[in-house]
Amino acid sequence: MALLVVVLVFGGMVLLHELGHFLAARFFKIEVEEFGFGLPPKIMTLFKWQGTDFTLNWLPIGGFVRPKGETDPSLPDGLGAANPWIRFAVFAAGPLMNLITAVVVTCIIIIQVGIPVEGKILIESVTPGSPAETAGIQTKDVLLAVNGSTVAKTEDAISLIRAGMDTPVNLLFERDGQQVTIIATPLSSRSAEQGALGVGLGYPRRAAGFGEIISGGFYYTGVQALSMLYLPIGLVQGAIAPKDARLIGLKGIYDIFSQAVQRDVESRQPVPVPGATAQVPSEQPTNYILSLIATLSISLGVFNLLPIPALDGGRILFALPEILFHRRIPYRLENVINGVAMLLLIGLMVFINAMDFINPANIKLP
Repeated sequence: MALLVVVLVFGGMVLLHELGHFLAARFFKIEVEEFGFGLPPKIMTLFKWQGTDFTLNWLPIGGFVRPKGETDPSLPDGLGAANPWIRFAVFAAGPLMNLITAVVVTCIIIIQVGIPVEGKILIESVTPGSPAETAGIQTKDVLLAVNGSTVAKTEDAISLIRAGMDTPVNLLFERDGQQVTIIATPLSSRSAEQGALGVGLGYPRRAAGFGEIISGGFYYTGVQALSMLYLPIGLVQGAIAPKDARLIGLKGIYDIFSQAVQRDVESRQPVPVPGATAQVPSEQPTNYILSLIATLSISLGVFNLLPIPALDGGRILFALPEILFHRRIPYRLENVINGVAMLLLIGLMVFINAMDFINPANIKLP
């Protein structure tokens, strides 16, 4: 199932990317000679529509579009001969489609999980075998105080718990309308991913309104996009560890999706009721697959907008001198630079995918 999800998700995102280029080209009356499903070599032509051959190719990941005259401005009515603003729009349409996809997926997540309401801290998860489980902390408990200090924000609760590391901490909860005091010991020997207590903290949630869904979709997509752009800056500044900014290939993506599929399926399994024969649906289903789809869509969109030759951002970069100064970079020089850059990018992709096998990234979902 994980392999099927990866193929469908990754292939679908690339196809949506190419669909953006296709729709933009057709909007500006630029002929598209081929829209390929999968990557060459070609198996067959499925059908022809408005001068475009829709083809099926052997490598079942993603797709491509081939506009007329993409690299040759001497062909009339081709992309290379088009106004620089039109070329800018066509090149930007692919990444934009990925970012729009991320907004839509994020909106779906917001519809499902709602909007957090600050003021009360909810125990969203308890890790099996953790100090929290040993002490008797349960999901849906509401944390009221830590060592006598009232808490209303997760950051405050985390700070107070860390201040009592390796010593018993007095925790006051609200459970089923009653207050319950539990003593638990956060352990410094546990990793950051495990958490000192082994609990997931959050806030109670309410249903989101239409405006909140739309604005939230754009907001979270924008925040993630800016976070990705900050990665190289954070690495240089030392704010981000190299292991936290490592690039992964298809195997790494498959490994993460394997965890996501397992978590999402398990969270939707019926929960047995103690002392009864009936089972009830899980009250806290996870949405790891949708979250990963949004993250990968943003990654694909942001990466392709980088001003690197051979990428859409690089092609936009070559169009800027003509837009700003009305002087075009010789197209033969542009083609050579894009060709060399494409070879380097292919080499980088081969290296990243090889490292997934030689030194696999140990990525665990929270």
